[in-house]
Amino acid sequence: MKQQNYENHSKVDPVFHVGIALSALITLILTITFFVKNVGDETLLSFLVLVAVITIILVGVRLRTYALQVQDRVIRAEENFRYYRLTGNELDSNLSLKQIIALRFAPNEEFPALVERTLTENLSPNDIKKAVQNWRADHHRV
Repeated sequence: MKQQNYENHSKVDPVFHVGIALSALITLILTITFFVKNVGDETLLSFLVLVAVITIILVGVRLRTYALQVQDRVIRAEENFRYYRLTGNELDSNLSLKQIIALRFAPNEEFPALVERTLTENLSPNDIKKAVQNWRADHHRV
């Protein structure tokens, strides 16, 4: 697996980001076109098709959001436990979820000090990632 770092840590899922998203966009455009052309002659069918496609797209977006929320909760729990193992203390509640997610890239040797620096300087998630010296890869995020 390729070495992960700040420049290449963003992940694109081709099936979701290209295949499903592009397919949904094309379907929505075709549905809107169908609606505009047929709303006068086939009013009920036009509305049903439009509502069905919008509902399916919203369900897909919501399911994706649920998966990301679960991942974020797992990361928060993992990083809180890691910090506890390393220091005997829980993570400060002033850390935002986005900061904790960014801190996951710090190896154990840098983690406690970077947490303290983040609290002191209120580092942004981007600044936290840039401050990591020896990147701890996360290849499981979707």
